[in-house]
Amino acid sequence: GQCGINASGASINVSLDGEELDIAKCEISDFERVLDMREGHLTRRFVARLKSGKEVLVQSKRFCSMAHPETGALRYSVTPLNFDGIISLTPYLDADVTNEDANWDEKFWTSIFREVAHDGALLVAETRKTFFQVASAMKIRASIDGKRQELRSYPSERENFVSLALEFSLKEGECLELDKIAVNVSSLNVDVSGIATEARQRLAMSFEKGFDALLEVHKAAWNEKWQDSDIRIDGDVAAQQGIRFNIFHLNQTYTGTDERLNIGPKGFTGEKYGGSTYWDTEAYCLPFYLSTASEEVSRQLLIYRFRHLPRAIENAAQLGFANGAALYPMVTMNGEECHNEWEITFEEIHRNGAIAYAVYDYIRYTGDENYLIEYGLEVLIAIARFWAQRVNFSEAKQQYVMLGVTGPNEYENNVNNNWYTNYIARWCMLYTIDAIQSVKEAALDAWNALSEKIKFYEYTETNHWKDVCEKLYFPEDPSRGVFLQQEGFLDKDLRPASELPKEDRPLNQRWSWDRILRSCFIKQADVLQGLYFFEEDFDLETIRRNFDFYEPLTVHESSLSPCVHSILASRLGYREKAYEMYLRTARLDLNDYNNDTEDGLHITSMAGTWMAVVKGFGGLRVEHDRLSLSPFLPSEWEGYAFKCRFRGAQLEVTTHKNGTTIRHLGGATAAILLNGKQIDLDAGQQATG
Repeated sequence: GQCGINASGASINVSLDGEELDIAKCEISDFERVLDMREGHLTRRFVARLKSGKEVLVQSKRFCSMAHPETGALRYSVTPLNFDGIISLTPYLDADVTNEDANWDEKFWTSIFREVAHDGALLVAETRKTFFQVASAMKIRASIDGKRQELRSYPSERENFVSLALEFSLKEGECLELDKIAVNVSSLNVDVSGIATEARQRLAMSFEKGFDALLEVHKAAWNEKWQDSDIRIDGDVAAQQGIRFNIFHLNQTYTGTDERLNIGPKGFTGEKYGGSTYWDTEAYCLPFYLSTASEEVSRQLLIYRFRHLPRAIENAAQLGFANGAALYPMVTMNGEECHNEWEITFEEIHRNGAIAYAVYDYIRYTGDENYLIEYGLEVLIAIARFWAQRVNFSEAKQQYVMLGVTGPNEYENNVNNNWYTNYIARWCMLYTIDAIQSVKEAALDAWNALSEKIKFYEYTETNHWKDVCEKLYFPEDPSRGVFLQQEGFLDKDLRPASELPKEDRPLNQRWSWDRILRSCFIKQADVLQGLYFFEEDFDLETIRRNFDFYEPLTVHESSLSPCVHSILASRLGYREKAYEMYLRTARLDLNDYNNDTEDGLHITSMAGTWMAVVKGFGGLRVEHDRLSLSPFLPSEWEGYAFKCRFRGAQLEVTTHKNGTTIRHLGGATAAILLNGKQIDLDAGQQATG
């Protein structure tokens, strides 16, 4: 719901001598809307000609503060161009909203409290199911040609809505400027008994600072973000704009200041997915924050899942799993499963593996072994317990099998022995066994306390895990030398996606679900997802054979698919294919390639776009506690540069036609592999290769 701050032009109603200004019903010229990604604000400017012939210039600037996250600010100005008259502005707060996916115009907010003064208003509303409260407050000031005005206001209120009607007498050419400062305070952070008082206090502080001062500290906060996370591309303006648009939204979506928060596939840019958490966070977003922010930020993403472990154990218990086995939800806000389709909720269990992999990925990248002792191992054991119970022994095969699953490729449901799911399950159990040994050696008392807490019978349980890992079945095709997505995949009519008629695409809008499930066409990387996660387990030719087999079958109708292909294509030396796959995501939302930006932006695939540059073109990996880089320059570019943090060091990597330069910008000594050559850099030093 849109309760509370709506710091956009839409949160002010405008009329000229009683005639409503509605841009859908008047003639618009000189329209301009600019997102300043460097400074983090949105401006809009247009001239409107109403039916009466009156013309008015409207300008606005708005931002949600990066320095004061509860605060938003709007500066809205109106200038009559060909008349003298009365301009009426009505700023408001509105919790009386209907969501696009609501049933029968269902409303989600109940009014708790509201008040209106001559220069501001307060509204407290509560969600109807979860009883989550938000207090929204606004305060306004106005000026004409820079001269502060006394406010003559007409307050109005109804359930879930408060407004102030303000009238000003203007002469032709005079500029009326209204500043609206607003705050949102939620019961996530403040007890409901004091939520209105807290909103008033925070609003008073922000209002006292004023629009200009708030904007300056906001711009400074954004400058720090860009110092850490910018990617510069030379010779391709569209690609440069695209990657910065992605980085802007990633930084705006998640700051890592609160372990209770996570990243939705569309953030809060649209209503689809409802801001819920998916496996996308661990598989796609974590690497961005590992490289571009302090390690505390990515650590918060992992602690979020640790805090939800009791719920994950409850979720598994409801499905018949016992002994502390955990199944993390496919979709969640608070640890409970929010998805309602059985083939996803019960079968797309690979998400458990991604959460375990994130623990490994974080520790490998940061070197923070303490995380394993404090939080990580308990999560790993619970997930490993799930895998050990989810398999069963096949007498026919004399091997363990995993039946009835859905892999990342959701165009195949309820399959047996999905290669990726089986592989990440085996990896998880083996990694957990290694992690237990590491914690026992580093902190035996902590291990003893944990094993007692979770009633872990090490000998019995780990022996069973080893038996499962040794005898787990993996479908393969020896003649092609490839891993099969699942048992029976070769029974499909195998033909490349290039043979599909254009009018059949996208399949999910043109074909019946039955036809999709029977086809060979792949929504997103599945086997290749495993080869991306665990590429050190496979030689280059194995990766090549699987890529060459599966990539032509893939329709990339998930925004998460192309980046994995781009990274693997880069590794294989398929540079044109790597660039083609990068382009599929770089401007996905700016160009509205999928005709779906009305649902919101693809936040998690934006992280995949960043990975395509840094892990793909830049070749960034961690090998033997060193940051490994093997960059190449796409032929379409003149050069590119990115920054990354690694174990206390901040580095800038610049690649041009004549090679790569790594500059150490500050912090600890950096252990680096540049194109296979070992380099140790201290602050202020640089190396080329």
